[in-house]
Amino acid sequence: MFENRHQKVIPRPRFVRRVIASVAVSVAIATAALAIGVLGYHQIAGLAWIDALHNASMILGGMGPVAEMKTDEAKLFSSAYALFCGLVFISIVAVTLAPVLHRILHRFHMDETDLKR
Repeated sequence: MFENRHQKVIPRPRFVRRVIASVAVSVAIATAALAIGVLGYHQIAGLAWIDALHNASMILGGMGPVAEMKTDEAKLFSSAYALFCGLVFISIVAVTLAPVLHRILHRFHMDETDLKR
């Protein structure tokens, strides 16, 4: 997907498009994770749609749950969703930062003669 160390660093406009694509993928991942949470809290925990959105958003954002889970099924879903959101957070950070870190490392490993070309 990215250029290797023997290739030149890509031009800035192409790099910006790559960053925008990474952010778009991150937004898609976050949207899918939020949808899973909203549906789960609505169907399993019996929360109203707006309360399910609020609870899922707070957990996905790392703030913690808002509504109290009353049934065992709801508590199990809430626990699984919280663990899932931790992995989603790590994935979003990795996908978003990958092009920037790659560009930094690519420039760091290039010879000065390569940079002048």
